[in-house]
Amino acid sequence: YYSSCVGVEEHHAVDIDLYHCPNCAILHGPSLMKKRRNWHRHDYTELDDGSKPVQAGTRTFVKQLRARSFPSADEVILKMHGSQLTQRYLEKHGFDVPIMVPKLDGLGLRLPPPTFSVLDVERYVGGDKVIDVIDVARQADSKMKLHNYIKYFTNPDRPKVLNVISLEFSDTKMSELVEVPDIARKLSWVENYWPDDSVFPKPFVQKYCLMGVQDSYTDFHIDFGGTSVWYHVLWGEKIFYLIKPTDENLALYESWSSSVTQSEVYFGDKVDKCYKCVVKQGHTLFVPTGWIHAVLTSQDCMAFGGNFLHNLNIGMQLRCYEMEKRLKTPDLFKFPFFEAICWFVAKNLLETLKELREDGFQPPGYLVQGVKALLTALKLWMKKELVTEHAFEIPDNIRPGHLIKELSKVIRSVEEENSKLVKTQGILGVCPTSRSSHETTSPHHSRRRVRKLRDHATKTPSNLDILELHTREVLKRLEMSPWEEASIHSKLNGRFNKPFQPSSTVPEWRTKDNDLRLLLSNGRIIRDERRPFTDRSLYTADSEDEDDRTRSKKTTVKVEDQPSGFEDENADTQKPLNMFFESVKSELRNGSSEYSDISDSEESEPDCTTQ
Repeated sequence: YYSSCVGVEEHHAVDIDLYHCPNCAILHGPSLMKKRRNWHRHDYTELDDGSKPVQAGTRTFVKQLRARSFPSADEVILKMHGSQLTQRYLEKHGFDVPIMVPKLDGLGLRLPPPTFSVLDVERYVGGDKVIDVIDVARQADSKMKLHNYIKYFTNPDRPKVLNVISLEFSDTKMSELVEVPDIARKLSWVENYWPDDSVFPKPFVQKYCLMGVQDSYTDFHIDFGGTSVWYHVLWGEKIFYLIKPTDENLALYESWSSSVTQSEVYFGDKVDKCYKCVVKQGHTLFVPTGWIHAVLTSQDCMAFGGNFLHNLNIGMQLRCYEMEKRLKTPDLFKFPFFEAICWFVAKNLLETLKELREDGFQPPGYLVQGVKALLTALKLWMKKELVTEHAFEIPDNIRPGHLIKELSKVIRSVEEENSKLVKTQGILGVCPTSRSSHETTSPHHSRRRVRKLRDHATKTPSNLDILELHTREVLKRLEMSPWEEASIHSKLNGRFNKPFQPSSTVPEWRTKDNDLRLLLSNGRIIRDERRPFTDRSLYTADSEDEDDRTRSKKTTVKVEDQPSGFEDENADTQKPLNMFFESVKSELRNGSSEYSDISDSEESEPDCTTQ
């Protein structure tokens, strides 16, 4: 029966020996419950003859765990101020060890005040929301309404230890009270790479509320998909038991996880070092990819946290995902659409690597290694015998074979350049590596940063180059079907908001010749590369003779298809190309054109060329 139909909570059902319905209860009394025969086994009805080992989460286990001694996590964790924890710092030093931030200042983390209670959670989330609850003594999941859990939490008489660690509240009113740390938002794959128009639902893993009573325990685990995680203790206290993700420890973890005696073996005893980290009220802990950890709630506690994938540890993230598949982890406990986001990221990083190379920068080592690991995974998923298993998560607008081929080509080129030690000094760790939504929020900052790094020997593109690039994109769109245009629209908008836009989208055969494939006049194509252009009367006085143009090899704009905003109602109708050309040149000089990022002046940086 459904628990709500018979008036029994799901976690209570296992305790009932003989159920009495409400009618029978009048005659025979309440339901008969099972008798407890031990305090150290998940099945507390087992006879306690002392021969069976203690299982994780039981009252005896927690008592023994509190009495254990562990090396302090101070040996491995970094402690820093929130303002020091930046994307640039992590790109330079890596994100390989846990980071503790004792105060909120500088983190960009916004939370309710410490007076915020579990009753407030019910008010904002809604008491009827069904949540996952862990019966700690049995290490078993069950469902119950939030209202019933809050009633349990506020009752001093608690017959069981129930823990809530998976209440994701992004789709509730409580989401407005919480802003995740800046660093998590800036690094997050979901925040930066997940398209708004994706057919897959966006993964909600950024905002969790954790409510645990004293002695709640979560056994050793790696967060789903190898995600990194942040925890902030609003009130109460949690103790983390941390284990490094070395090759040996990961192998031991996989073996332990698949063992039938997993609950009877304390994993901390199987590794050389397990560190103890106490997270007090007001502290924020960041746990990196792959770290194996268990958590004990030493006193009633409310904490907030979130998970995020990122570019710094792509290889380890994929390794954890493959381990989950080998362990046959249920989909419920895996990162939603993990493979889909890998395809989105691969497409984005391909553009990033191309642009870095064309700008004359060497991509940082962590990014090259990450893309290589991602490429290996994508190839594996596309193998003939496995493709049907993985095809479901390939996005519609991704051409997997072409993407893999292009990524392979770029990585090969990067490695060849690395072997020649070209432009390695002063580049690694500081060149821009992310094409994210944050670039559009601070375009002047990103432009300034790129200009400082740009090699002065690199030829600066002229305004005409930028206009010609735009013209090519417009012509390309004219040849596209509507669905293709929609899929590329957002990419075009983002591309022209960038500090320096090389012609990464132009085919190789176009890079040697600035001549356009198509010539338009009054909305119709009057010339393409297969039909010689003969109507020379359409040239204006400012146009060069065809032979002179070939000899001088100068770039000339030959398009009359005007974007909105460039129209001049008083233009001479006999010279439409002249008027358009002069209008564009004027706007480029004044820095008003939406297609020119180069024209932004920065007098404070004399070493940069002013357009």
